[in-house]
Formats: sequence, C-alpha cells, structure tokens
Amino acid sequence: MLIQESRFDTVMRRTATILSVVILTLCLIAASTGIMLSIYYEPASGRAYQSLSMITKQIEYGWLFRKAHYIAGNGIIVAALIEIVVMFLGRKFTKSWYTAWVSGIFLTLTVIGLSWTSMILGWDQLGFWRFSIELGTIEAIPFIGQQLREILTGGSGISTLTVQRLYTIHSYILSIAAIVLSVVHLLSALWVEKQVSSPQELVQGVGASVAES
Repeated sequence: MLIQESRFDTVMRRTATILSVVILTLCLIAASTGIMLSIYYEPASGRAYQSLSMITKQIEYGWLFRKAHYIAGNGIIVAALIEIVVMFLGRKFTKSWYTAWVSGIFLTLTVIGLSWTSMILGWDQLGFWRFSIELGTIEAIPFIGQQLREILTGGSGISTLTVQRLYTIHSYILSIAAIVLSVVHLLSALWVEKQVSSPQELVQGVGASVAES
C-alpha cells in the first residue's frame, strides 16, 4: 500500500536537501579560499600573525578571501546544526536516512574541529590564551590527556611546532574529511528524494489512469 507523506514531512525533507546543498557549497568556498590564503600564510609562531596581516592589508583582495573563509567556516557549523534539528523535527529515523544521520553528525563534529584548530593559527593573544585554556582541559582527560596534549603541542609548550601540527590537521585532515562528508550527506539526501518521489509519481500515474477510465 502506498501512502503519501504529509505536507510537513515534505517540507522537512526538502529543507534538509537544500541545507545539504548549502553545506557543500560553503565547504567548497572555505576550501578554495583556504588554498588561496595558504599561498601567503606562514605556519610559524613568529610569522603567522604577520603573514595574515600582510594578506589582509597588502595582498589584492586578500581581505575578501580571509573574510569569505571566516564566514564560510562559521556558516558550515550553523547550517550543519540546523540540518540535524530539521532531520530530528522531521522524524527522519528510518533506514533510508541512516547515512544522512551518520554523515551529518560526523560532519558537524568535523567542522567544529576545524573551528577549534584554527584558534591558534592567527597567533594573536586571544587565540593563544584560549588555546592554553583548552590544553588544560584536554590534559585533564583521564589516561590519554597528557598524550593528546603532547601530540597537539609537539612538546611541553605552545611553539612553532604547535602551529604547524594544528595547521596540518586543519588544512589536510579535517578539511578533506569535511568535503567528503558533505558530499556523502548530499548524495544520501538526494537518494532519499529519489526514493520518495518515485512512489508519489506511481500514485499520480495510477490516479490519472483511473480518472481516464
């Protein structure tokens, strides 16, 4: 028996699909602007702030690329969180939405990780002290806290090695993961759209045949 979904479910499903497109678009904007910024950015404790200042003030349209990178990065977090809320309110708990749920949750965690790893890359006072506090929280984790701190900092204190490691995690690991997860999330949403639209087209076709007869 074929049952058409309610109007509310249709709105929630299509909203989720639109948001998945927005998320992928923002990921691509953040990635492309990040590549442009990396041409001039120097991941070193003594040069990170100066290189970003040079990009903003001296490089043509450098301020625009930096602002676009910042806005796109924060926009992904907002859109990913809204996407989870939309899927929850739309009661998307069936097997067909399993991939969308998993990719959406991991995508949200990944983009939060991107924001977290970027706090020290600017090498300003606010980012430095925020990261120092975060390291204290990480070190307090039982059993693995000290090891995680050493992996992130590359030693006992925050130095050039710390900036280089977080830059690598931010630019190569988390960025690639975010793009892959956003693509998977979009494809899963489009697959659900196809699965839902096919029965509806069949119902409309049967209805048209009955009307003609």
